[in-house]
Amino acid sequence: MSSDRHNSPYTYADAGVSITAGNALVRAIGPLARATRRPGAEAELGGFGGLFDLKAAGFVDPLLVAANDGVGTKLKLATEWDRHAGIGIDLVAMCVNDLLVQGAEPLFLLDYYACGKLDAGVAEQVVASIAEGCRQAGCALIGGETAEMPGMYADGDYDLAGFCVGAVERDRLLTGSNIAAGDVILGLASSGVHSNGYSLVRRLAADRAWKLGRPSPVDQDHLLIDTLLAPTRIYVASLLPLLRKGRIKGLAHITGGGLLENIPRVLPEGTHALVDADAWPQTRLMAFLQAQGSIEPEEFALTFNCGIGMAVIVGADEAKSVAAALEATGETVFTIGRIEAGARGCTVRGSVETWSARADWTATHVA
Repeated sequence: MSSDRHNSPYTYADAGVSITAGNALVRAIGPLARATRRPGAEAELGGFGGLFDLKAAGFVDPLLVAANDGVGTKLKLATEWDRHAGIGIDLVAMCVNDLLVQGAEPLFLLDYYACGKLDAGVAEQVVASIAEGCRQAGCALIGGETAEMPGMYADGDYDLAGFCVGAVERDRLLTGSNIAAGDVILGLASSGVHSNGYSLVRRLAADRAWKLGRPSPVDQDHLLIDTLLAPTRIYVASLLPLLRKGRIKGLAHITGGGLLENIPRVLPEGTHALVDADAWPQTRLMAFLQAQGSIEPEEFALTFNCGIGMAVIVGADEAKSVAAALEATGETVFTIGRIEAGARGCTVRGSVETWSARADWTATHVA
């Protein structure tokens, strides 16, 4: 009998794809998904699509709002250091925080996990962290896709994306149209770098030879890698009650583009945001990043969240009570600026003591 490979039957496993491993993963993550159930999402995993019942969720005249996102090159640090237990929270946060900006309650999420060769242990950790993020956000994990694609990804690498749908009653849609001069900007503290700016973080880590496996210079109780990989904060539980009561005029999720570019996205024409960088203390982590890269204040305000994960715009008469309500939910709140009449955009100002060792500085972006 010839031993020629051409005479042997091929299988999908010969090409590097294991259907058996994929099926085992689906069985393993079933309980994780079931733990995220909420009114409106009762179906089991395994169908060709996920179901959600808006009526069962209590909506009367809803608009659907959708958002999709990923985690960016933060994934590289997670895979290189075998840290997968928080990366799914990042994925959920990047999606649900964007829904909040439009006043929407996150309802359900589907994830997409792609790799060259499926490592069921890693994949289960990732999905478990997605389920934890969904639990924090009050949304259901109703399905997803695991794609094993040999040759597309290096060994150990994977990619991650999420698609989230929320709903808002038509009369509660947050458009920012009623934002006006005199309104106050509150800032909710971030939990770290969140999920933007990691290409620069990784460049600094390489160029400055950071010892990622040693205690962090900004927090001796944690390794530097764990400080850098702290999950993105999810603001749903603290903001949703205020949104339902109509007490918030506008929200800006501070992601890529930083304070300068994200705040103007929610402003109406004829309004300008003025942010005072002296109004909140720079975190040790942000100070470390800026010092390590000698990053100019203008660049810093475009690249990183600068310690503020969400900007909340409220009427001046509501500022104190809204801040108190947010603090009661565990948020750290700063009054960081105000809205003025002017070209639609944002100006961030700081003194010689803030973000710069040179002089007082101003950075402006006009949308």
